Amino acid sequence: MLHLARFAAIAVLVWFYMTAKEKGESPINWAITGLIGYWITWWMVKLTVVSALSGMVAKNPTGTFLLVQIPALCAIGAAFLIRKKLLADAAEKD
Repeated sequence: MLHLARFAAIAVLVWFYMTAKEKGESPINWAITGLIGYWITWWMVKLTVVSALSGMVAKNPTGTFLLVQIPALCAIGAAFLIRKKLLADAAEKD
């Protein structure tokens, strides 16, 4: 069930690494920052939203599957915002 989260984490890692390389920044720092931001958001949403709503969809397999994917989608959104902030900071440097 967590395949989306794993694939998205790898995609975020590569996305941040490639963006940093294009902008002449430190790719390792950007990749680690993106991955940490992704996982922190994933865990926060999993421990709050999913925990609170899991009882409502416990008997519905489709609802459970969709509910388990919510943390990954929120983490992807957070990664997008983190990347946007890093790009803005890199633009100010130049």
